[in-house]
Amino acid sequence: MSTTNTETVTTDAPRITGRSRNEIAQRLAADLVDGYTVNLGVGIPLAVPQFIPDDLEVFLHSENGILGLGPHPGEGNEDPDLTNAGKIPASMIPGGAIVDSATSFAIIRGGHLDVTILGALQVSESGDLANWYVPGRNPAVGGAMDLVAGTPEVWVCMEHVDRQGRSKLVPECTFPLTGVGVVTRVYTDLAIFHMIDGKLTLVECTPGITPEDVRQRTSAEYVEAIAA
Repeated sequence: MSTTNTETVTTDAPRITGRSRNEIAQRLAADLVDGYTVNLGVGIPLAVPQFIPDDLEVFLHSENGILGLGPHPGEGNEDPDLTNAGKIPASMIPGGAIVDSATSFAIIRGGHLDVTILGALQVSESGDLANWYVPGRNPAVGGAMDLVAGTPEVWVCMEHVDRQGRSKLVPECTFPLTGVGVVTRVYTDLAIFHMIDGKLTLVECTPGITPEDVRQRTSAEYVEAIAA
C-alpha cells in the first residue's frame, strides 16, 4: 500500500514517545552483519559501539583515523588523544589501527566500507540525503559526501520529526544535498524504512507505535510492507 501525505507535517500532529536516541542506535546495531566494516558519523551513530552484539565481529571506522573503534572507555579511563569523529573519548578493539587522514579517506574512497551510518536533517522519499548544512548556520560537511559516494549501504538514524514537529522524511529535500539517491535504510524513533525497488518502504514500527502514527508524522510518500 502506498501512503502519501502531501502537506508538511507540523506540530499539529502531537508528539509521541518512541525510541530514545540510544535505543535507535541499539536497534540499528542489531541489524549489522558479522564481518562488516562500518563507518560511524556524528550524532546518534556514535552510540552504536555501545550496542554491538557480542557474537558479531564488526570493524568500526572513524574518519578521523581509527579502524577498530570501540565503545566509550568508561569514566576515568579516557585518553584525550583517542576520540571518535565527534571528539568524544573512545576505545579501540584488539588489533585496531590508528592511521593518518589520507589513509582514512582512502578506506572510504577505495570502497572498503560495507556500511556508513549517518545522521540526517532530511531524507527524501527517493533516498536523497541532506545532513551537512542548515541555511544561515555554520556548514559542517566533514567527510559525509565522500562517505555516501564510496559506500554501497548508507543507513541513516535520526528523530522522525525536527524540533518544530516537521517530518524529516520529505517528498524532496529543501536543505542542500549530501548525496542523491544514496540512502538505503532509515532508522527513526518511530519506525524503520528500507529503500526497496527505488521506493521508501516502511518495514517496522517501534513497539507501541502504529502505522497510522507514522503516517500522520511523515510527509514523504512511502509503501507499507509490515508483516501481519
